[in-house]
Amino acid sequence: MREDRSIADEYGDHPTLDEVRWRWADVAARTGSAVHPSVTWASAGGRDDESDVPFPDGWRASPPEEGWFDPVVLAALTEHLARATSTPDDLVAGFWDGRSDLSGGSMLAFGWQGDDSPTAEERAEVGEWMAEHTAAHGRDQDAVAASLSLPRFAWPGRDLILAATDLSTLADPTWLEHTRLGPLVPLEHTPQMLWPEDHAWVMASEIDWDSTIIAGSRSLVDAVLADERFEAFEVAEDSSLS
Repeated sequence: MREDRSIADEYGDHPTLDEVRWRWADVAARTGSAVHPSVTWASAGGRDDESDVPFPDGWRASPPEEGWFDPVVLAALTEHLARATSTPDDLVAGFWDGRSDLSGGSMLAFGWQGDDSPTAEERAEVGEWMAEHTAAHGRDQDAVAASLSLPRFAWPGRDLILAATDLSTLADPTWLEHTRLGPLVPLEHTPQMLWPEDHAWVMASEIDWDSTIIAGSRSLVDAVLADERFEAFEVAEDSSLS
C-alpha cells in the first residue's frame, strides 16, 4: 500500500492512498535482493524478520500471511490440479487443529469496571451473571468440539483435521465465505494439506512458512512453473523454506 506520510494519527499511523498487489520480485528489485527457489519474505525484503518493508516513496510492502494460501491464487491453481488427477471431485483437505477456533479452546474472562469496588449485593449479582455466562460458554465450546469430531491426520507437530472437498469448490475464490467444518464452525483458514483420492499430487502450506509446496507429476510441475500468474520455482526434496 502507499501511505501519505505527511499525515499521522494519534497512533502514528498514516492514511492509505492506494493498494496494489506486488510480486516478490517487485519487492526484491526495490531492496536490491533477488528471488530464488528457496527465497523467503525476509530475504526478498532485505530484512532479518517478517515485518513490513517501507520504501521512501510512501509504498509499504506487507508480508504474506504464513500458512495461508490466497484463495484467488488457489482458484487459478485448480486449473492445473484438475488436469493432473482422475479424482477432481474427491479431495481431502487438512487443517491444522492447533488454532483456538478449531479446538473448542476459547477463553472467557470477566472484569469489574467502576470507580469503586462492588458492593456485596453487586458481587452477588455479578457472580450469578458470570455463572450463567460461564455455563453457556461451556456449552458452546462443547458444541464446537463435538462439531469438530472429524477424522484426524497425525503429522509431526501438526495434527490435521480432515474434511472432504473438491476442485470445483476451490475454483471459486469466495469458497471460504460459505464453508464450515462440521455443522457449526465457520472456516476461516485455507488447507495446510490438500490431495486427491488418487494421490496424483499433494499441496502443502506449512503454518510457519510463507510459501506453498506442490508435489506431483513432471507435467503438473512444468505447467505451474510456466504459468505467469504464479511466482513459482522448482525445489528439491531437501530444500528449506523456513
